Amino acid sequence: MAPKSDSVEGIVLTFVNEQNRPLNVQNAADALQKFNLKKTAVQKALDALADNGQISFKEYGKQKIYLARQDQFNIPNPQELDEMKKQNAELQEELAAQKKATSEVEAEIRTLQSNLTLEEINSKQAKLKSEVKEMEEKLKKLQSGVVLVKPEDKKVIEDSFHEKVNQWRKRKRMFKEIWDAITENSPKDQKEFKEELGLEYDEDVGVILQSYTELLNSNKKRRLS
Repeated sequence: MAPKSDSVEGIVLTFVNEQNRPLNVQNAADALQKFNLKKTAVQKALDALADNGQISFKEYGKQKIYLARQDQFNIPNPQELDEMKKQNAELQEELAAQKKATSEVEAEIRTLQSNLTLEEINSKQAKLKSEVKEMEEKLKKLQSGVVLVKPEDKKVIEDSFHEKVNQWRKRKRMFKEIWDAITENSPKDQKEFKEELGLEYDEDVGVILQSYTELLNSNKKRRLS
């Protein structure tokens, strides 16, 4: 007689049949902790089910291995297995097609979400029109000969620029003289020594004194012409 489904034996029997694989008492006890079943109770239930012939078991030394009775399952014949394999292959193909369709829809959604809304387009258009208007007004002033920067202000800026470039050149020369004196008899590689000290040349950060010097000379030529 089959045990009640909510009894300890019933719970253990259902678990063994559902697993349908070799199990020892520890496997079953670990899995059935969610039913608050102790290992001793699971062991007792397994032995009772085995004694009643409701599950199979084999002994390996001191350990028992339990297994669901196979005669209760409908085992497919080779022809049925082939049919099941065919159906599985068809389902896999259908699943792959569904995944592809889902990916395409998701990609289309992402594309639509990345497009600007009508409100955003109108806002951007208004901003661009404002910028164009400002540039057109500035262009008109330049074309009409309006002086945007006063000569005295321009001179102050150019003199300041000239002074800064000269200071830069002097400091660069001073550093070279000190550096040459330090490294003249040093056995260390200059590049490695520079990295060790954490020094950076102008060129290391993309700044070249020569380009500013040329700009300075260009300003001088425009003054003289």
